[in-house]
Amino acid sequence: MAQQYESLDALSQACLSCTACDLSKQRTHVVPGEGNEKAQVMFIGEGPGYNEDQQGRPFVGQAGKLLDELIASIGMKRSDVFIANVVKCRPPGNRDPMPAEIAACSDWLNEQIRLINPKVIVTLGRYSMAKFMPGDSISKVHGSPRKIGERVVLPVHHPAAALYQQSLKQTLQADFKKIPQLLKEAAKIEEAKPEPKQLGLF
Repeated sequence: MAQQYESLDALSQACLSCTACDLSKQRTHVVPGEGNEKAQVMFIGEGPGYNEDQQGRPFVGQAGKLLDELIASIGMKRSDVFIANVVKCRPPGNRDPMPAEIAACSDWLNEQIRLINPKVIVTLGRYSMAKFMPGDSISKVHGSPRKIGERVVLPVHHPAAALYQQSLKQTLQADFKKIPQLLKEAAKIEEAKPEPKQLGLF
């Protein structure tokens, strides 16, 4: 069983010295993720790029600027949400992460999800979508929320893709508009849960 941490800070500190895969040999900085530790919405991208590797922060380049705009378009700020990636170190030359690298990093991401306990997870691009919906195609399932366990997962295109293909920007904007409604619905499901029965142990 993977190690459990008491806080996101403790997890992030431990993550900084990770050498579980070869990506650790070429990184400038580990990029664990950042944001609100009680976030109701968690965004999961693919992996750090050049700017992220330099600064140790997720989504700080052009794709990050677009992500900030999209978050603002639904009345939220970066400080309201949590942003992470499937892999925490930059793949060389921004290549796609390898299956072994994703597997080596999965315990960090799983533990972040456990600690934050978000109501809605928004996957950015096909690699984070594949964690929850293996075998699906992003072009077919983007914008279609799915209940997975206790959470709602909304797959959307990666903001970087919209920088190269302008038509995807409108698709992203439309998909993001679903997030507030999903949060409301998640809250209703939460309210409808029966109270746990008192076991009368004490």
